[in-house]
Amino acid sequence: MEVDLKGKRLLIMGGMRISCEIVRKAKQMGIHTIVADYYPIEKSPAKVIADEAVCVSVTDVDAVTNLIRQEHIDGVMVGFNDMLLPYYADICTVNGLPCYGTREQFEVLTIKDRYKALCRQFGVPTIPEYNLDSPDIRYPVLVKPSDSSGSRGISICHNRQELLLAVEKGKAASKNGRVVIERYMNGREVTVFWTFQDGHYYLSALGNRHVKQNQGDDVIPLPVGYTFPSVFLPKYRAEVEDKCKAMFRHLGIKDGMMFMQCKVEDGICYLYDIGYRLTGSLEYKILERVCGYNPLEMMICHALTGHMGSEGIARKAKPEFSTPAFNVSCLCAPGTIARIEGVDTVKQMPEVEDAVLAHVPGETITPEMRGLLAQIAVRVLGSVHEREQILPVMRRIHETIHLISEEGQDLLLPGIETEDIKGYI
Repeated sequence: MEVDLKGKRLLIMGGMRISCEIVRKAKQMGIHTIVADYYPIEKSPAKVIADEAVCVSVTDVDAVTNLIRQEHIDGVMVGFNDMLLPYYADICTVNGLPCYGTREQFEVLTIKDRYKALCRQFGVPTIPEYNLDSPDIRYPVLVKPSDSSGSRGISICHNRQELLLAVEKGKAASKNGRVVIERYMNGREVTVFWTFQDGHYYLSALGNRHVKQNQGDDVIPLPVGYTFPSVFLPKYRAEVEDKCKAMFRHLGIKDGMMFMQCKVEDGICYLYDIGYRLTGSLEYKILERVCGYNPLEMMICHALTGHMGSEGIARKAKPEFSTPAFNVSCLCAPGTIARIEGVDTVKQMPEVEDAVLAHVPGETITPEMRGLLAQIAVRVLGSVHEREQILPVMRRIHETIHLISEEGQDLLLPGIETEDIKGYI
């Protein structure tokens, strides 16, 4: 980064394992890291590696304010959790610290029925919806809470009886008690990544999100990998990019980053989910390797200075990519992980930028976690020189990693195959 942040004090809200990514990057930048949540340190992985760990509820604005004043904190990071975004905004406002978004923006962009209505207003394609009593419901449909993430509370319904049960399940998983009923589109997926800086909006990447039905028809398909760039990029740039930018201007977005998950039908990318925050897919590692800028670094810089802090992003943000890139998601079947094999070998591959553990030995994937993103145990990111190399490399990675249970079984679920990827990069 061009800005010297050495010695600055950064508060990270929440110590979940993926927040270790923020801690590691901040420490590389010479920043003093403080992780806060109400969990004991042994249940908060980011606390273990931070410079300081504090036991305080990060939804208690007054308590966090006292912490900020006592510890002379220079900035706050919220990380990967939608639920914490409004508290993050309030904490920053009360303490006069930089915040990349406003409470109002976070509220709109975390409530599905609100942001889908906004998309329709600006002509951004989004999956059609039904009301519970709509006479024209065509099954199957997808029911999901209006304000949750991580695939929690989601059901596929094939008839009225399943729909009524799914609505109650979705409401129970929703803070506001509302659900969205959508047409179930069981086709190709893409994820669109944006980076925002000083009111300028950069389409960073558009990647295929390869989901796989590898746990039965009753479970939401989960991603086994991403490939970049997608063949759908030219059409998206021509038909949707400017509509998204108009929507961002309407919202008053200035800084930060965003992902948009879409289903693809007839070449059209229909949005179904938005996150105005860091992404669990860790695509910033790919952007740094292929394009030369790192949105995580930019977000850390903003937290401490109020500016995204990367020069030349207009020149670097090229979603066409100079080389094809990938993200392998290793899914774990229910069971307790006794050991994880092959990660160090994978990290030595020249095509690999990083391999990140989402679970560690001793942790359990419960049957209730089937169909949730929590089943992802390892993420491996990197790039290749030629398009023809991408599938063999991704398969070699998947074949090298093993998630061994206490009973000696490999819990690794089937990964990416030729039919998943052919013709889409």
